[in-house]
Amino acid sequence: MTGSSKVAAAVPTSVGDGRPARPAGYWERVTRIVDQAPPLTDDQRARIRAAFHQPTPKEAAA
Repeated sequence: MTGSSKVAAAVPTSVGDGRPARPAGYWERVTRIVDQAPPLTDDQRARIRAAFHQPTPKEAAA
């Protein structure tokens, strides 16, 4: 079992905030797709990191 498979297996299928439960096999299918994908390049990692680590407007103004 790969690392992502362990994480996917630990995620509950029903959500307590009113969202419907995922269909049977949802996380297994997601895990299969992720496991088949090629690894990210350093450039892709840098772009993703930059997208999620932008300063908030308040921090940028300081």
